[in-house]
Amino acid sequence: MTKRKILVADDDKNIAELLRLYLEKEGYAVVMAFDGEEAILKFGPENPDLVLLDIMMPKLDGWQVLREIRKKSNCPIIMLTAKGETFDKVLGLELGADDYVVKPFDSKEIVARIKAVLRRTGKAGDLVDSKEVSYDKLVVNMTKYELKVDGKVVDTPPKELELLFHLAGNPNRVYTRDQLLDEVWGFEYYGDSRTVDVHIKRLREKLEGVSDKWTLKTVWGVGYKFEVKE
Repeated sequence: MTKRKILVADDDKNIAELLRLYLEKEGYAVVMAFDGEEAILKFGPENPDLVLLDIMMPKLDGWQVLREIRKKSNCPIIMLTAKGETFDKVLGLELGADDYVVKPFDSKEIVARIKAVLRRTGKAGDLVDSKEVSYDKLVVNMTKYELKVDGKVVDTPPKELELLFHLAGNPNRVYTRDQLLDEVWGFEYYGDSRTVDVHIKRLREKLEGVSDKWTLKTVWGVGYKFEVKE
């Protein structure tokens, strides 16, 4: 089995080297970048399975790198943030980060987070999940990261797609906001569930009035469900 490849982007060479040692010991192949520009340059040719991305870096910061990568790829990205830096979790989610880890970190924690993100994004190596759900006038395809509404492809950010895929893949099941944050975003969130509401609102704008056979329903006081009418 080919090794999973991880791109480590951090301008602190000691931390980058430490991460390389941890990850190689766990059986990952590691590529290093020491500033934002180098991270973007290496991303394309190296085609990593996951990126560990420091926020404070020279030339381009982590946010700019995240934006650039998201223009062309849904590769899982874990943000690294120093203790005391204000990390805007909602901004991270909006831009498409999959998780974040605060430095200084424990080697076991970072490896566990990487494994969890790879598992969740279907890159763990042996996941053969069905990557498409379809209903009347609606197709969500996670292999292509594509949403089709009434036969037309609708441009949709990765997290909106993942949220819709999760709900539509489990029809009529009610999820609380915290469950959705945990299962779709995987962030350890502290009561900050407004991001789910924002994503649901945007999905509704795209899906309003498309079909009377299904709906994205709010279950008051609980959360949301993808309701399929018999």
